[in-house]
This record gives sequence, C-alpha cells and structure tokens, in this order.
Amino acid sequence: MSMEKNSFYIETYGCVSNKADSYIISSVLSKSGYISSTIEEAEFVIINTCAVKQQTENKIKSRLNELYNRFKNDTNKHFIIAGCLPHIEPRYLDVIKNLIPNFSAIIDLDNLSDVPFIFDEINSGKTNLIYNSKESIDKSNFLIDHPKGKITGIIPISEGCLGSCTYCCVKNARGKLNCYDPENIVRNVEHQLKQNIKQIYLTSQDCSTYNYNNTRLQDLVQKIVALNYDFFLRIGMLNPRFLIDKFSQLLQIFKYKKVYQFLHVPIQSGSDIVLANMQRTYKISDIEGKLKTLRQNYPLLTLSTDIICGFPGETEDDFQQTIDLIKWLKPEILNISKFTPRPGTKAKSMKQVDSREIKERSIRLSKLFRDSLININEDWIGWEGKILVLHEGSKPNQVFGRNFAYKNIFLDPKSPFGEFVSAQIYKVKGFNLYAKLV
Repeated sequence: MSMEKNSFYIETYGCVSNKADSYIISSVLSKSGYISSTIEEAEFVIINTCAVKQQTENKIKSRLNELYNRFKNDTNKHFIIAGCLPHIEPRYLDVIKNLIPNFSAIIDLDNLSDVPFIFDEINSGKTNLIYNSKESIDKSNFLIDHPKGKITGIIPISEGCLGSCTYCCVKNARGKLNCYDPENIVRNVEHQLKQNIKQIYLTSQDCSTYNYNNTRLQDLVQKIVALNYDFFLRIGMLNPRFLIDKFSQLLQIFKYKKVYQFLHVPIQSGSDIVLANMQRTYKISDIEGKLKTLRQNYPLLTLSTDIICGFPGETEDDFQQTIDLIKWLKPEILNISKFTPRPGTKAKSMKQVDSREIKERSIRLSKLFRDSLININEDWIGWEGKILVLHEGSKPNQVFGRNFAYKNIFLDPKSPFGEFVSAQIYKVKGFNLYAKLV
C-alpha cells in the first residue's frame, strides 16, 4: 500500500484527558502542514497510551507487538509512543523498547507542541529518540480545530493532582498539579463553539482541584456558560473531598442551565478502613449528608461513581459496606474495577486479595447494580424538554442524544446531528430513555 507523505495517524487509549492530548497533537500537526490518514497509509503513527489499569496495559502491549510484527520491514513508517504508559516507572521505557524495537520516538505528556520538530528529526534519519520536557505546559493554550460535523469538544483545565492514592500509577506520569489559565480555557471553549461544537467536556485528572490565581472551578464555569452560544457543558471527575470542602461551589455550578446535571465522584469503597489504606482523604460519613442534599436539590441529577473491588486487605465485611453504600446511593452509572497492582504504587506491596475472590465480588456488585437499574428512571416518563442530538441510534431512523441531566435518550424519528430538539419521553428501559419529537 502506498505511503502518504507528511501524513499521520493517532490511536488513543484511556481517559478523556488522553483524548484531549490527541486532539492537541492533531491540531498542532495540521497547522504544520501534516494531514490525517489511515494507519496503513500514514507516514507517522502515534500511539497515545494509558496505564491506569492492567487490562488496558495488556491491550496496548499486545497492540504494540502486533504493529511491530506487521510493519517491522517497513522503514518508511515511523512509530511515536505517547501517553502515560512509558512514564509510570523508569523501567517502562525498556518495556516499550522491547515491545516495538523499531520505534522512532517516545515522548512525554508535555511534548505536544514539539511533535512537528520531532518528525523533522525522524526524517533526518534519527530513531529510538527519547524526549522529556523540562516543564509543564498550559494545554488549554492550544486552540483545538475539529473536522466538520464534530459535536463534542474537550478542554483540559489542569494536569496532575494533589492526591497520593496508593493504587494509582498515573501520578508518576502526569506529575504534580498544574492548573491552566482561565483566559486560555475560555478562549479555547469559544474557539470550539465557533466550529459548531455543541457539547464541551472539561477534563483533568481531578477537576475539583482547579484553582488559578483565586479563580475557582465555579468561577471558571461561570465564565464559560456566559459565552453566547447554545451548548451543554460537562464537568469532569471530582474527588469526593470536593463535596466536603467546596460543596457550595457544586450547588452553584448545577444551577447554570448549560451545565449538565451530571456528577462523576469516584468513591472507590464503602469501607472507611479501605479508604484509609487507599489514602483517600474522606470517610463515608463525611459525604453521605452532602450526597443526600444534592439529591434533594437536584432530584434528576445523574450520579456516576467508581468502585474498586478487592483492594489489598479488603475483607468480606469491608465489601459488604460497599454493597450497602451502592444500595443506598443508587448511582445511575457505576464503574467497577477489579483491583490489579500497578507499578510504582504502595498498593503493589500490600497483602493481596485472592483473584477469585475479587472476581466474585465484582460479579456480585455488577448484579446488584443491574438490578437497581430496573426502576431507576421511571420518574422520567412523560418528561418534556430539550435534547441534544449526538449520533445514530441503535435502530434505523433513530438517533441518540442527551438532555440536561446527561441521560441516554433514543429519539425517533431521526433528527439532524448537533441540533437541539424538543421531545417527550414515553418509555424507559433500564438506563435508556426513549422519546418522540413534540
């Protein structure tokens, strides 16, 4: 197959922050005269990696090995490895080198603006390059350009975090907290809205830590929603500590009509003992009252949380407390992870729970959650309001969209993507809602 000169392909794994990094790289390259292409035809192939879970790491390792075997004799194709995986532990540079010996460059998370220069270096005949940036950059300063028809935009507001969770290796790669200039963030949001983007995601490792020269998260959101465009804004993950320390901010943020009433707050366990071992800086009793108040003030709020099953030392009693928490909380979205020890973390050296027990607990929690969804959305029947149409539905002449509470809504008949339409919900099936135009 012919190679397209000055062309690139990006393959992205992991979180929304990684997707934002890929958007930035793509925009930087496009402005430097490079064109996006397929993996077969691209001259430069960028693999943007993730390291948060062992399962994802295994998938990426398999992919890198596959790409090496597939293209090892193609000297005109150049592989650039980006993202967290090479940087979670010093030895992981060698792990990457062994998986794909013909790599051209490994870059870190702050080399995004250097990619055209790195391509020039590769074109001059250099290979197996390792790049480490000297300082953290403000990624919101990169104005992201989207292809025509794109509806969702992503804006990074910070990188790194203030936590020291014993299970997390991502901090080893992303580093200490660096909050971005709110003027850059708002300018980037407006730049994307001018491209007919209708849904903006604010992302970071922990949005709750945002504070730039006394501009708080609430202040940033207020500046964004004041922009004179019709759009929805989704706030990324917030540490439960935000409920304790900055609850008034959260109550105010959800008052803005452009902000999705969607809260992703990863509690991780219902046991205070396990939370302490995780070095999560809250107790369940600290946040229960706040969550109850949120439900009272915003009864249609969509609540998402994360649970780790089988953290080292977790007893059956600890896990039962997690079961009880989920029964009480009734989250609309539950992300369940089976614990696996990650490199460079304290949890790796702790006494591990048997993998069969971890799997069994995960199955029990998944069943509990599935059963809880049966009647969870019944109050939505008859609701009428604005829905943002996002993409094709699961059936012909059907589309998928979301309303102010970030609900999954299937709508018929078909409506144009990126449009706000008025509709009424007539049926609920588990997590999904079904609506007709009105």
